[in-house]
Amino acid sequence: MIKDELFSTYIQEKNQTFSGWDFSYLSETGRVQNGILSWSYGSIVLPLIKEAQAMLDMGTGGGEFLSMLTPYPPTICATESYPPNVPIAKKRLEPLGVKIVQIDDDNELPFEDNSFDLIINRHESYSPIELKRILTNQGIFLTQQVGGTDCSQINEQLGAPLNEEFNHWNLRYAVNELEDHGFKIIDHREEFPMQRFYDIGALIYYLKAIPWQVPDFTIEKYQDRLYQIHKIIQSKGYFDVQQSRFIIKAVLE
Repeated sequence: MIKDELFSTYIQEKNQTFSGWDFSYLSETGRVQNGILSWSYGSIVLPLIKEAQAMLDMGTGGGEFLSMLTPYPPTICATESYPPNVPIAKKRLEPLGVKIVQIDDDNELPFEDNSFDLIINRHESYSPIELKRILTNQGIFLTQQVGGTDCSQINEQLGAPLNEEFNHWNLRYAVNELEDHGFKIIDHREEFPMQRFYDIGALIYYLKAIPWQVPDFTIEKYQDRLYQIHKIIQSKGYFDVQQSRFIIKAVLE
């Protein structure tokens, strides 16, 4: 048992509740800060929505982002695969006219062929085959993705392996895959901004919110390594990791 009062205080973050896809508990208190990208996903999305007749938001989380993009096209749907998020999204978005659809498989989306002329996707998986099926001709697909090596320094410091299933996932792979399925790439960018944690409790909360970073994460298993990161933060004032982000705007030809 580590006898450090400050460390013991911070690890109580394991008891904090996380819901939807809302990191304001960390961001609004300044306990975590993200580096700046050269693009704004929201700024790119807004004019596309104004031109669309039918749109789909893939992986809407609790609907936090989509709820701020009104007014919507005449037809608008959103998918979510994480069951606890579905009622949150419904409560937030259905009064605004959004149809929420819970899904289990990216390869079998419950929509008719040629249903949407705009599909947006922020940090959600997708199947190019299904995108091609449900998009109209000249329909637009916009996605911002998290690369497979995202925040790998967390895993290194904890002595936890990266998920090899996603090591290949980067801009080049995603562009090639979309082009192979009949998409024309209109714009694409990839960057690696820093993410800074100012206390170990913020990192613990973050790892609870995104369990795929370290799938077997528990305080008990990683306590010694967490304490080493805590000492880094106490010495430097922060713990930095490198994010991986890329964005693609494509049109179906």
